[in-house]
Amino acid sequence: MSMSKQQDHLETITEIRSLMERSSRFISLSGLSGVFAGVFALIGATIAYIHLNLSLTDTGYYHSAESTADFYSFFIINAGCVLAASLATGIFLTVRKAKRAEQSIWDNTAKRLLINLFIPLAAGGIFCLALLYHGEVGLVAPATLLFYGLALINASKYTLSDIRYLGICEIILGLMAAFNIGYGLIFWALGFGVLHIFYGAMMYFKYEK
Repeated sequence: MSMSKQQDHLETITEIRSLMERSSRFISLSGLSGVFAGVFALIGATIAYIHLNLSLTDTGYYHSAESTADFYSFFIINAGCVLAASLATGIFLTVRKAKRAEQSIWDNTAKRLLINLFIPLAAGGIFCLALLYHGEVGLVAPATLLFYGLALINASKYTLSDIRYLGICEIILGLMAAFNIGYGLIFWALGFGVLHIFYGAMMYFKYEK
């Protein structure tokens, strides 16, 4: 077999593998969405730091609130705003990337990705509400990081493999936070802020530049 035919066969195999990758994985995820999510998380952490009487610890900002109800209200509103801003930006950037690449944004792969992502997230959200109900505020930060990491790992088989490593890092931070109760705001800022910015920028320059 001549070298030219071998080269043609290798190119054909590469094209087939690329088509299989596109059909089995959601590759329209934008790295910039991770960067923005990290920025929003750091803004939310900064607002919490200022609003909750300049305390970086779970115990500190719990007692600085006027009442338990006030603290829970602030926690839900602050986290909700960060989540809403992150989701809106992520959807916008991902749709824009898919349109530029002429790829489908809503197919079976995208559905499987969302299902595998939201099952651990939903379980984690309910578990965190139970922690708040029982007054275990210090365990909320570790729980959110752990369940978020598990959700990323669970969904990573349907998207870019880098998401798996981000999930592993989130789990490591969650376990560290579990042994350092009282520093939840710091671990939150690192997990949802710094890690998102780092991995988002890495994915952007790796896949989109």
